[in-house]
Amino acid sequence: MNTEHLLTHFDRLTDAPDAVPRLRRFILDLAVRGKLVEQDPNDEPASELLKRIAAEKRRMVEAGEVKKSKAEWVKVADLPFDLPDSWQWAALGNLFLYDAGIKREPIALNSELWLLELEDIERDTGRLLARITATERESKSTKSEFRVDDILYGKLRPYLNKVLVADKPGYSTTEIVALRPYIPLCSKYCALALRRPDFVHYVTQLGQGTKMPRLRTDDAVVAPFPLPPLAEQHRIVAKVDELMALCDRLETAWKEQEATRDRLVTASLARLSTPDPDPAVFQNHAAFAFNDLTSLTTRPDQIQALRQTILNLAVRGKLVEQNPEDEPAGELLKHRKIAVPSAGPFDLPESWAWVNVSAVAHARLGKMLDKAKNKGTPRKYLRNINVRWFDFDLSDLLEMRFEDSELPEFALRFGDVMICEGGEPGRAAVWDARETDIYFQKAIHRVRFLDFVDSEFFVKALRASADDGRLAEYFTGTGIKHFTGKGLASYLFPLPPLAEQRRIVAKVDELMAVCDRLEAGLAAGEETRGRLVGAVLHGVLGVDGEEVSRLNSGPQEAYHE
Repeated sequence: MNTEHLLTHFDRLTDAPDAVPRLRRFILDLAVRGKLVEQDPNDEPASELLKRIAAEKRRMVEAGEVKKSKAEWVKVADLPFDLPDSWQWAALGNLFLYDAGIKREPIALNSELWLLELEDIERDTGRLLARITATERESKSTKSEFRVDDILYGKLRPYLNKVLVADKPGYSTTEIVALRPYIPLCSKYCALALRRPDFVHYVTQLGQGTKMPRLRTDDAVVAPFPLPPLAEQHRIVAKVDELMALCDRLETAWKEQEATRDRLVTASLARLSTPDPDPAVFQNHAAFAFNDLTSLTTRPDQIQALRQTILNLAVRGKLVEQNPEDEPAGELLKHRKIAVPSAGPFDLPESWAWVNVSAVAHARLGKMLDKAKNKGTPRKYLRNINVRWFDFDLSDLLEMRFEDSELPEFALRFGDVMICEGGEPGRAAVWDARETDIYFQKAIHRVRFLDFVDSEFFVKALRASADDGRLAEYFTGTGIKHFTGKGLASYLFPLPPLAEQRRIVAKVDELMAVCDRLEAGLAAGEETRGRLVGAVLHGVLGVDGEEVSRLNSGPQEAYHE
């Protein structure tokens, strides 16, 4: 493999967190298909190896050393993919003594013995290695004894599909099965083949719909296993080790690169959230964040952090300049004879004020859904699930009966703020009258503000409070949280002059559109990275385009990271 070629493309190849895991998966999948190393015509073909395995199995059965297996040689129609001519498909039970460990009654273990438990299984990503940990504690359950080079397989969820090769003799719990080849094979290759995507998919599908999914013996012994010549097994393991070491280097470099990006993004956003007495310095920080920082955002979580910072700046009066000609919010509230708190959770510009929802809005919950008592005409209504942050999902509106006298009470109109009482308490959006003759259920608050509060600004302030955790202070309940009418009424939010509210909303929408484009760019970049991975695999591993497409569309759960 031309490792320098791969390293040359590293910066572009690893823009996404899954790039290196995908490369590991490609390598392992190619390995069990005979596409990672060349076949040597001088190798004893797997067909001859199978004859010797079959002979040894017969001998052991006739000698009473093992029980006769029900497994049959796998038919061509059952095979998941084609193999090289020198390879053979065989049933797992024809190659291995399944559950080979000798069962022992509960025993006391000392430091000279080894006990393997599921939580002790550790796999160096992609290498299928593990460490068996010594223990001196007593055990109360039946144990199964295993030998060096036995392949140990976790057959019960949540440990299903964990595989390792024993490097010491010891004992395992019954959730782990020992596979012992009838004649010596390359145990590391065998473990690798049990991690292949189609086998993981096979095992996972068998366990669907059961309370505790597990690999049953009857299913395991008939499972297809790709068997290369013995010499090729060792070459495959050596090549996989080489390539996985390279992946380790790539992964380390990616983590270092991401750590640097994270530090830069975090520091830059933190500077915006920290009060700075010098407006010019703050403007420089803001210019960097919204112009240059966007090029550093390569993950959705970084863009989410940028969104949160935008909202945080918006509700603190740092996103747009204050206009001295705007009527201060405090003066307006005084003219309306609305009492205002003297202080709030953080400092505000002089023209802003803190205010409770109850002082500037009328709020109420919707109608109780009671099919036995509800009367009137069936009409569409909003449920909790229909309210998203800043938007509505009207794809699955339901109906309940409303009497004509109830319609004014539960009707929606343009500009109403709809807030979830439960589920994700506080989730809110401004009703845009996209649909007429629609009402709302008791799980939602409808809030109608006085004319000097912009509904869009309020929802953005609400989301900023949800992001920084302040909104949760108004919830009730220890397990399931609720944003009750009392909590909503007392919710304290910052109120700028009305003209500034509208400027803030316009600026936030502008910057959120930038974030939307960044997210769209990340999604489009996935396709580009997929093509790049294909080109690199073609140039480095000699994989053709059709093979890359197959690998990309294969089972994604194949190799756990």
